[in-house]
Amino acid sequence: MTTDPIELTARLLSCPSVTPAEGGALALLETTLGGAGFTVHRLGFSEPGTPDVENLYARIGSTGPHLVFAGHTDVVPPGDPAAWRHDPFAGAIDGGVLYGRGAVDMKGGIGCFVAAALDHLAAHGGKPKGSISFLITGDEEGPSVNGTVKLIDWAAKRGERFDHCILGEPTNPARLGDMIKIGRRGSLSAVITVEGRQGHVAYPHLAANPIPALLAILARLTAAPLDAGTDHFDPSNLEITSVDVGNGATNVIPQKAVARLNIRFNDRHSTASLKAWIEAIVAGAAQDGISPGVAYARGNSESFLTQPGVFVDMVQATIEEVTGIRPVLSTSGGTSDARFIKNYCPVIEFGLVGQTMHAVDERVPVADLVALTAIYRRIIDRYFAV
Repeated sequence: MTTDPIELTARLLSCPSVTPAEGGALALLETTLGGAGFTVHRLGFSEPGTPDVENLYARIGSTGPHLVFAGHTDVVPPGDPAAWRHDPFAGAIDGGVLYGRGAVDMKGGIGCFVAAALDHLAAHGGKPKGSISFLITGDEEGPSVNGTVKLIDWAAKRGERFDHCILGEPTNPARLGDMIKIGRRGSLSAVITVEGRQGHVAYPHLAANPIPALLAILARLTAAPLDAGTDHFDPSNLEITSVDVGNGATNVIPQKAVARLNIRFNDRHSTASLKAWIEAIVAGAAQDGISPGVAYARGNSESFLTQPGVFVDMVQATIEEVTGIRPVLSTSGGTSDARFIKNYCPVIEFGLVGQTMHAVDERVPVADLVALTAIYRRIIDRYFAV
């Protein structure tokens, strides 16, 4: 066992756990946590059409309060290893900086909160005044079907009850201490398909061109901003991500036209209200020979907010004590596994600086690992009032 976040993070980085491969990362955590007295469960989940995924749940203690740390050991592909300064799976330290795929997103966060928990336990007789658990998935960078959403449901069904959760995603834009995420906007992805009737461009009366109808739908959807934002959320935005007719000819009216879009929305909307709005506009485009329809991608999510209060205030004050920076409370960015956890307990996100996540030469200053571990350690101490 080690309470050194640098060593633990480097060992995690040496595990090639590109989604959905476990790569040895969960095995390392199982050994580390099991050796410290945690009860560890390794769980695999499956679903047709998606890759099988391994996950880990570990807990020490049997009473409340129950503090959960959550994260993912899976990483995105490194790309061309030759483009990296160091092997992306070597966990190399150069000039006080630790390099590797997942250094900030988010094996560094896991290394820090595991090291902090082990250090806390070592200083307090090996047991917390309550319970500490780790909820670790291998599916966050993938479809997010066989990971946290099923793991936390499994835990809840076996009687696990959570009081608060810290998700160690890289939340800071520029410096450690910049930002805590206390919520996220919702996400809705849709595919609009307009069926027409194929024909020769010289005989348009024998065909029905779906393209003008699709363009009219998109024009109505983007005619005005969805809102101006709310107290805790940025304005909602709709982005058209693809328009396709699959037509390589200049003398053929196509059979159908397809558009894809995504809406990132705040607490003024819901997936249900947005679907109703889209469907009303799509239905209004129907005409003779033109049949529009809409379908929705899997994995859409609602917006959520963890209300500022005692827990958020404590985390915010602890970060400021260690870093000298008062972190802002934000709901910016994309989605995370917090969207699943929020159904079971209040969740906030705080981790490393995210500037190099998913990039060549992803890296973290070792000083940030030390500082983040100190923050997590103080949070644990205060949470259990020791």
